[in-house]
Amino acid sequence: MKQLINPIELKPFSKVILDKLLKENLYLIPIFRDADTFIIAKSRFKYWLEEFAEQFPNVLESYKHYNIEWQKDFSWQEIAIIRLFDYLHYEGLKLKDPNLSNKIVVSRPIENLWYAIRYGRGYCNEAFCLDMLFLFRQLSGKLKQSIPSRIKIVRWMANNPSGLDIEVQKQRQENKSRIIHHIIKNIESGRQKSRRFQLKPDSSINDKYQQVNQWWNNYRFHLSFAIRDPELLNEMLDFSLSKKTMKLLYDAHQKGIPLFVNPNYLSLLDISNKKYFAHADQAIRDYIFPSRKLIDQFGEIEAWEKEDEVCAGEPNAAGWILPPYNNVHRRYPEVAIFIPDTTGRACGGLCVSCQRMYDFQSGHFNFDLDKLEARIRWPEKMSILMDYFEQDSQLRDILITGGDALMSSNEALEQILEAVYQMAYRKKQSNQHRKKGKKFAEIDRVRLGTRLPIYIPQRIDTKLCVILKSFREKAEKIGISQFIIQMHAESAMEITPEVKLAVEKLLNSGWLVTNQVVFTTAVSQRGHTAKLRKVLNDIGVISYYTFSVKGYMENHYNFATNARLVQEKIEEKQLGAISPAISNNLVLLHKNPKNAINYIDKIRENNNLSFLATDRNMLNLPGVGKSMSFRVVGLTDNGRRILLFKHDHNRKHSPIIYQMGEIMIIESKSVAKYLRQIESMSENVNDYKSIWGYSMSETEARTSIFEYPASEGGITKEITNLKLKN
Repeated sequence: MKQLINPIELKPFSKVILDKLLKENLYLIPIFRDADTFIIAKSRFKYWLEEFAEQFPNVLESYKHYNIEWQKDFSWQEIAIIRLFDYLHYEGLKLKDPNLSNKIVVSRPIENLWYAIRYGRGYCNEAFCLDMLFLFRQLSGKLKQSIPSRIKIVRWMANNPSGLDIEVQKQRQENKSRIIHHIIKNIESGRQKSRRFQLKPDSSINDKYQQVNQWWNNYRFHLSFAIRDPELLNEMLDFSLSKKTMKLLYDAHQKGIPLFVNPNYLSLLDISNKKYFAHADQAIRDYIFPSRKLIDQFGEIEAWEKEDEVCAGEPNAAGWILPPYNNVHRRYPEVAIFIPDTTGRACGGLCVSCQRMYDFQSGHFNFDLDKLEARIRWPEKMSILMDYFEQDSQLRDILITGGDALMSSNEALEQILEAVYQMAYRKKQSNQHRKKGKKFAEIDRVRLGTRLPIYIPQRIDTKLCVILKSFREKAEKIGISQFIIQMHAESAMEITPEVKLAVEKLLNSGWLVTNQVVFTTAVSQRGHTAKLRKVLNDIGVISYYTFSVKGYMENHYNFATNARLVQEKIEEKQLGAISPAISNNLVLLHKNPKNAINYIDKIRENNNLSFLATDRNMLNLPGVGKSMSFRVVGLTDNGRRILLFKHDHNRKHSPIIYQMGEIMIIESKSVAKYLRQIESMSENVNDYKSIWGYSMSETEARTSIFEYPASEGGITKEITNLKLKN
């Protein structure tokens, strides 16, 4: 093995950490300091580890055959042993690092340890040394897994206010009033214009205020008066933005990153400096204001989900042959993502951690709403796409998204749903002529992916609800049984009285409402996601996914390490753990979404649950599918963990996964750097100390409400529209 060339002297704090490691583990001195070469050091350490592991026969036996049972419940010390065996096995691993423009990085934790201990030199930094220190503390039993008490979790939750709190509502009313006054002034000066919304001439300031206040209830108003430039945004926030933030906004604007903040969402930002609101809107701010890393990377962002890269006539990374026009994305046999050519290619705002930032970079998605209106050829094109769905042998689930499904006009959405209905009907009819064992899967589920109930809850108007209710009533008659609005709330502070009303309307329309949250650094604060789950349950929403931030260096600022996601799953989400019986009973909500609030409340009350932990903590893999089954098998010189993933065994996948090699992900941030960032948000890092030990995870099983209904026998095993490599 090629050894490090001209290693530099370690920085003082790194040496301090290493001194602690040696004092706590004196046996490492003869192993590393007394070894003349790294080969000797590695051999000695492996021998010592195998002897130590004899106390844990299950681990040792598994490693002799390198066949770790990922679903097994290992002890805290056993997990540390597994990690060290993995470090030895993958020592010298070289990977292209998309965080560093595909520069080759090497995992050499054992070699780095030898150089540092023997010579006080190496390329490892403080973050690396801290990760190793806590690993050996876990190995010795000094770092223990400590599950917080119910009281502590509830206290953490209480530290996260909700948009339904009276104090918060009062502040938002003040924000709304301020924004309305600014809009009036800008309309009069000609700075903001709208053909649809114009003030009555010669009316009093009070009348103008009342007129704009009425417009506030119209979702089109929020689109027309969305803020698109940094100066106007700062003005709307009473010039409260710092010079640093303004510099970022100007640089982002110049780089081509769109700015689009609607008045309703803007009113959620606090500028009062009251102690009650300190960091309470951080998750919201971090979805609006771009980071320096995002700005620097924009223009060079790579598609995280490789299956979204499509070449005409060629299979995507998951092996699917897709129809033309780039309107269909696909990973799984049973699901297709459908992106219409409508204003649904835009959103009610730009989330700076958007999973489709790659598409905004290319201009495929944008905020030119007039240009995104459906063209004459769209119905013709949609017919071709529906034929593709109809002729697919395994497809059961259509997710209409974007962009944002509800950004489409009511007329366009009604047309899309009608096309889906007709396709599902034809598919069902065709099955009558197919023999048992040759029948195609029929459409069981239709979903609308949207953030508008949060961004602009006024979008959930009477006409939309009539369309949704009508679609459900006729679609049920042909066997479609699951109707889901899949929304995206990041924080309990986003759940306002208007959001509550919007969700109530959707539930009354016969559509179940679920939520997926992206686990950004701000969202990862202790109790934040638990509080969000509770408040969502309060208004009748079922939690669906808690996603690790995906993407490379562009999302560095918002990335929370996967160790924290696993810690949240084990230590906080357990407060809402539900039994299989409860899980099975929740399926009844598909038949009667109107009863969601009462039904959820009854379950929580009868089982003493603060919330229902129905979601799965997951990562969208940069290959195919989602998973949270991983082991930490490597460590970069700067302390970023290297994760080895396996696919989620709880669902069907494209057969291509059996042709794929190991899936490795290099995290874009070290645990140490993550903790420093959390501390800057006034969090107590001592509350997170067990994070260092979470280096192994298994994907959670799906809650029954998210399973497809049992299909009648006779579905073909043939998979159409699939082309695998030879």
